[in-house]
Amino acid sequence: MKLVATGFLVGATVVFLATHWWLSRGGPGWVGYVKAAAEAGMVGALADWFAVTALFRRPLGLPIPHTAIIPTKKDQIGDSLGDFVGSNFLAEEVVRDKLHRTELPRRIGGWLAEPANAERVTAELATAVRGAVTVLRDEDVQEVVEQVVVRQLMSQQWGPPLGKVLEGVLADGTHHRLVDLVCDRAYDWVRANHDLVMRVVADHAPTWSPRFVDAMIADKVFSEVLAFAWAVKTDPEHPMRKAVDKFLVEFAHDLQHDPATIDRAESIKHQFVEHPDVQRLIGKAWTTIKTMILDAAADPSSALRRRVAEGLAGLGQRLHTDAEFRAKFDGWLEDAAGYVVRHYRKEITTLITDTVARWDAQETSRKVELQVGRDLQFIRINGTVVGSLAGLVIYAVSQMIT
Repeated sequence: MKLVATGFLVGATVVFLATHWWLSRGGPGWVGYVKAAAEAGMVGALADWFAVTALFRRPLGLPIPHTAIIPTKKDQIGDSLGDFVGSNFLAEEVVRDKLHRTELPRRIGGWLAEPANAERVTAELATAVRGAVTVLRDEDVQEVVEQVVVRQLMSQQWGPPLGKVLEGVLADGTHHRLVDLVCDRAYDWVRANHDLVMRVVADHAPTWSPRFVDAMIADKVFSEVLAFAWAVKTDPEHPMRKAVDKFLVEFAHDLQHDPATIDRAESIKHQFVEHPDVQRLIGKAWTTIKTMILDAAADPSSALRRRVAEGLAGLGQRLHTDAEFRAKFDGWLEDAAGYVVRHYRKEITTLITDTVARWDAQETSRKVELQVGRDLQFIRINGTVVGSLAGLVIYAVSQMIT
């Protein structure tokens, strides 16, 4: 295109020289019109060549002011471009309006509602999770587990929370099932251990006591214990059960308010956490969790991936059909986008200005010229043509006046 535009300039120059020579040799009057048109075309072509060239470099290498605009004003152009983008494209109201008009939640919902798309997103999430878990160093994660989880457990008192839970269980009467089970087991144990009762009585009987007397006493003791166990088992209102309920209520209260009981719970907590088996379990916790995550993420048929896919499909269906939920989701998106552009607009536009600032001035000029140079060469061509026509009109008017 430079050659084409330069060809127009050369053509106008050749015509001008030829007509000038012809007129000097007594050529006809119409040649003057052609000469004037060619002369004005030369001027227009040269003027536009200068204007176009001045954008990218100094014409003929001369230090003419206000030339080589792009190389010398590169940083200012980058700043202006960043400000323009920030003011016109990253304004909060513009972003909110664009998000509202695009109906993004409805589109996302319709896309996610398709099982194949939900599976695709699940697969991508699984890949990301596998990558994140693989990159994490086991030692670092284990240290976090020990420092955060274990320290958190050790820093909190166990007594009051356990007492609160036990209090709730007692209020609901859920513990009665456990008491029933204990009573059933106690009765079954007593009934199945007649010989043990006989042996205990015999071992504690005086040496002078006859054997048949020991046996009678043992039978009596066994019968009484068995009857007591049966009564406790079958009578929901038995005093023994009432005593257990009273003890549990008092214990739940003490766990929350009695300093001695709370201290005892703390002592048990430390013994529990510092036990070697518990320490080994904590040490292997991350390894176990990591293996479970990797296996579940790698298996397309795993329960975890199926639930994630079903959850995503359900979310998509709800977004697509539930206008109220979709409006809430749209509001969340707009608020999030508004927060980002409100607080980080300068950082986003800095990406433009910093990138432009890092460019080489001459390389930047060359890249811009390659992108828009073809159209700029048409300016040179148009300058030649329009200049020729303007010169022709001016010459014709001058001839008419004279």
